[in-house]
Amino acid sequence: MDSHSILTFTLVAAIAIASPGPATLMAINNSLAHGQRSAIWSSLGNASGLFCLSSAAMLGLGALLASSEWLFNMVKFIGAGYLFYLGIRQLFKKGPMLPDGIQDDLKKSRPTRSKLYKSAFLTAVTNPKATMFFTALFPQFIDQSAALLPQFLILTSIFMALSVSSLSLYAALASRAKGVLTRPALSRWVSRVVGSTFIGFGAAILTMRRQAA
Repeated sequence: MDSHSILTFTLVAAIAIASPGPATLMAINNSLAHGQRSAIWSSLGNASGLFCLSSAAMLGLGALLASSEWLFNMVKFIGAGYLFYLGIRQLFKKGPMLPDGIQDDLKKSRPTRSKLYKSAFLTAVTNPKATMFFTALFPQFIDQSAALLPQFLILTSIFMALSVSSLSLYAALASRAKGVLTRPALSRWVSRVVGSTFIGFGAAILTMRRQAA
């Protein structure tokens, strides 16, 4: 694998990662609701999920999803269902996102690091689109005549680093705007937008069709 291939992969991956998706929305929501630091754990959870998907693609499980209708649909329905759950929970959320005295409230109600990590991890690994992305992307940049493990580690590390950086940036930008979110009406509107967007992502996953192997 030469430097040109690595650079090209980095650019392609950066464009794909910068495009907002469920992980981005989750990082923004966690940053607004629980503070910017909470988004770090969801970012790490997402990166870990991406590592598992990348490993699965390298082991041929991505190709299995492409060839197995029932397995693809199972992963699709699990991923969509989880996003629907997140969306409905946001839609029925009552009260302002950031009420007065938010710092004290955050200390009492902030989810544990483990919960933030697991939620983001589950969102990542149940997204068949991400699996198919790895399956389609990796073969284009891997030299089959060279050792696969070093190439896998390089490409996956780049993808994970870009993901964490992107989600952290989104979370930081969202944190800068949290001052206006102490307004109850605006906070409820944001919660509805977040919830509707999660549901929209879930619906989009349901429309996905397996590509012929």
